[in-house]
Amino acid sequence: MNATLNMTRTNGQPQLSEWSDEELLLDFRKTGNRLAFDQLVHRYEKELFSYLRRYLGDAEMAEDAFQATFLQLYLKAGQFEEGRKFRPWLYAVATNQAIDAQRKDKRHRAISLDRQGKGEEGDAGKLADLLISETPGPQANVNEFERRDWIRQAVADLPELLRVVINVVYYQGLKYREAAEVLGLPIGTIKSRVHTAIAKLNESWKRSHTEQT
Repeated sequence: MNATLNMTRTNGQPQLSEWSDEELLLDFRKTGNRLAFDQLVHRYEKELFSYLRRYLGDAEMAEDAFQATFLQLYLKAGQFEEGRKFRPWLYAVATNQAIDAQRKDKRHRAISLDRQGKGEEGDAGKLADLLISETPGPQANVNEFERRDWIRQAVADLPELLRVVINVVYYQGLKYREAAEVLGLPIGTIKSRVHTAIAKLNESWKRSHTEQT
């Protein structure tokens, strides 16, 4: 981490690394403090790029969307309302930039989850745990690695409306309320789409593994 980001401010306030996301953005908005903005970028760069790469299925497009996201934050910091949570707002901006990137690119390539890093295996495992296989015999004991590999491809094959919700809720760990804010949808719609996606994954799981017996 850049040492300047940890410097204690002369007015005796805590180090920037100890500030909340909201405090950092509000300080940047009020004073133009670039160190506060840089701390936000540093705090979210890996997480947000991972989300955009999964959403877009292309590292180069994800990088462009990432840069555009923080440019929008830089330009529109004045629109952030006090009392609002920063993370859902950030993801809402990032999602809009990803959608714009897809429109401009016009390729609409399918998301590939096959090359995700080891750090994301836990999330894939959590999602895979929701799959229920009633198939008797050896196929009911598919090993964990195969299960996670299967779930990544199955999520990639979901309709876009369902895939986006799964990415936000399960892979990025947003709560239903936060996901609703990010995607501009009612909480009930988020819950319904998660339920529908899990049901489809279960049907696909049972169908594919029944065919193997």
